[in-house]
Amino acid sequence: MTTSTIIDPWAVSESGFPADGRPADKLTYALNYAVLAPSGHNTQPWLFQVKKDQVDLFADPTQALPVVDPNDRELIISCGAALFNLRAALRYFGYTADASILPDAKRVDLLARVKLGHSHKATAEEVALFQAITKRRTNRSAYENRPLPEALLEELKMAATQEGAWLEVVENEDIRNATADLIAEGDRIQWSDAQFRRELASWTHPNRNLRRDGIPGYAMGVADTAAYAGPLIIRTFDLGNGQAAKDRDLALGSPALVVLGTDKDDAAAWLATGQALQRILLRARASSVWASYLNQPIEVPELRPRFARVVGHVGHPQLCLRLGYGPDVRPTPRRHVSDVVIESWG
Repeated sequence: MTTSTIIDPWAVSESGFPADGRPADKLTYALNYAVLAPSGHNTQPWLFQVKKDQVDLFADPTQALPVVDPNDRELIISCGAALFNLRAALRYFGYTADASILPDAKRVDLLARVKLGHSHKATAEEVALFQAITKRRTNRSAYENRPLPEALLEELKMAATQEGAWLEVVENEDIRNATADLIAEGDRIQWSDAQFRRELASWTHPNRNLRRDGIPGYAMGVADTAAYAGPLIIRTFDLGNGQAAKDRDLALGSPALVVLGTDKDDAAAWLATGQALQRILLRARASSVWASYLNQPIEVPELRPRFARVVGHVGHPQLCLRLGYGPDVRPTPRRHVSDVVIESWG
């Protein structure tokens, strides 16, 4: 199997890895796992350039979200998640993967460079993380009323630390209530903005749409017929009060509510956030735990400082996640590797 014959990116198989191929072939195949990373509105804002034994990761400005993410913070976080998947795949296939972050100060769109390193035997943890890549998806449904093991939460904290970030578990009832209130307030602010609604609508698609990015209706729990009307409804109506009530209940009812953050708030920190996020998501998924996002109080500029004070951790909150057990869900579409590799030679 080669990258050109993988019809559905989620159906990629390790059996297709070209173990006897050129370094460029191995790196290109590993990108099939990089593109399965999560991203805001499923924009998949990454591009890759393969040169012999290295891959350059670029931000794709055509997939940006200027309203909800005007500084490209979440765009770079998404690219960081793709970077971690690439590293995880290469280590699983038997190679070290040395990553240089922001390797060229003159090229702000060049986020990272990964070199195919020397032979490496994957650890049991690395195998588990790799195998979780194709099983991970954002699960927006309600979760079971079943607590997560304390040992797993500690492992997730360690996963964040390994990638240069921190993870705070919201356990105090007053802090959880305050967090849920800020999430609801963020919903009302965002939905009252017509530009926010237009941007969200442009990335929301009917279930049978052929686009390989954006959010299909089924990912939001919407049936085929209703999904056709979804973009029009989003553009036209301020649904903030209803969304606020729903998300507040999700925050309060989630088995675990966590905040992922960094000490600094720059491009390097955002890349660290993305890599930490993906390590956390894969570690959780390897333990049958799902995740989804409640980032509203971080995305709304006037709420972010208030949220930081509520969380009480020194630094900058970057993402807010809910974690729990629940039924499987369909993955959202992905662009093919051939769509995101801008140049390649061996």
